[in-house]
Amino acid sequence: MAPRILVVDDNQELLTLLTQLFEDAGYEVVGATKGKQAVEVSRARPPAVAVLDILLPDMMGYHLADALRKDQPQLPLLFITGVFKGGKHAMEARQKYAAAGYFEKPFEASKLLEAVQKLVPTQKQAPTAAVSQEDSFDVELDIDVEEEGPQDAMELTGRIKVTGGDNLTAEIRGANLTASPLNKVPATLVRPPGPGRPPDALPVGAGSPGSRRGDLKDSLPSLFTAFYLSRETGELGIQRGKVKKVVYFERGTPVFALSNLLADRFGQFLVRVGKIKPEQLQDAAAVATASNRRTGDVLVERGLLKDTERLYYVGQQVKAIIYSLFSWEDGTYVMSFKEKATTESIKLDVHPANLIVRGIKKLYKPERLARLLRPEDRLLPAVAPAYQLHEVELERWEAELMPKVDGNRTVAELLAYANRPEQQVYGFLVAMMSLGILEQRSQ
Repeated sequence: MAPRILVVDDNQELLTLLTQLFEDAGYEVVGATKGKQAVEVSRARPPAVAVLDILLPDMMGYHLADALRKDQPQLPLLFITGVFKGGKHAMEARQKYAAAGYFEKPFEASKLLEAVQKLVPTQKQAPTAAVSQEDSFDVELDIDVEEEGPQDAMELTGRIKVTGGDNLTAEIRGANLTASPLNKVPATLVRPPGPGRPPDALPVGAGSPGSRRGDLKDSLPSLFTAFYLSRETGELGIQRGKVKKVVYFERGTPVFALSNLLADRFGQFLVRVGKIKPEQLQDAAAVATASNRRTGDVLVERGLLKDTERLYYVGQQVKAIIYSLFSWEDGTYVMSFKEKATTESIKLDVHPANLIVRGIKKLYKPERLARLLRPEDRLLPAVAPAYQLHEVELERWEAELMPKVDGNRTVAELLAYANRPEQQVYGFLVAMMSLGILEQRSQ
């Protein structure tokens, strides 16, 4: 039988990610988001190892450790924390609980797995079942824009930071871009043939017999954060109807994205931002299809796109695909741990916290913000934030508002103080909540 691990963390998405990581390595995982729940499940199904978050909603992880050790005095313990950082706490944990490991968020999940494997080795079993059609996730099929539905124009800042070969990083500055709504682009003009498709249409896969699926709802920021906190490399596949998009992560950072929407493809994106005209794309795409080349290569050959511009526009295209996901309120997601991100020649270099903030500000509608935050709510700084405030790029008015968010003022009062449009203030506050920097004050 596979060794059993108890994993306790109140971040549901991080718990899901760690559960899959351990299961893929051949362990049986029992998960819990609260201390009391963890005690109950461990008594019913005693674990061989316990991985405990120190700050839980109903008790401290150290108190949970005491409760678990009453039933299993020799139970190996590993602690993870986002708040009690520093050598002192790690030393106390090792001295009092003989902790086998102490991991500070963000931590490398692979190191946590190594620590567990040293305590309780297991032989990973290769999955015998074939991947079912339900488990598969690919974006090879091009989907017309009608499947996505109407969208607003998207504003993109003119700065892009990317990493290329040999880990060379470049920051490219250009004019701010406006990507026109998807339904304004005649996407059907450039559909390539099915069998002999040109290399523009890249296949993407995400999914395995052990991959984790769930309903998207409002969890996209938390899913990004789960990858960040665990420094994981892998893929987040998201599907709504026939539309599929995949975000690649490398060591916790989103670096690339692909979509099966025709309007999200590179040539279409150039039309949406006004770089080329639809008829120019149609003509270039026909030549590319006939010669089995990339449309971008043909555009460069014809002088419609400078070779030096391609890196910039590819980076902006990837950002636009990722941002577009923040407008989705329904759909399903699947997480998997593959190394595909490492093979991409062009990668975004953007902190996930800033990506989340911009995505929420750009694409959360007023009614969605109103559902997540009410005028009578009171916010205060979180005890264990997923990100530090200094990691987030704030506007001046936002930095001036933050000290006022102390749990004593209502959202309506903060809105009056900020003296900014309601959607702007709500977007900022919801973004700070999504980063775990602010939390709602319990009534």
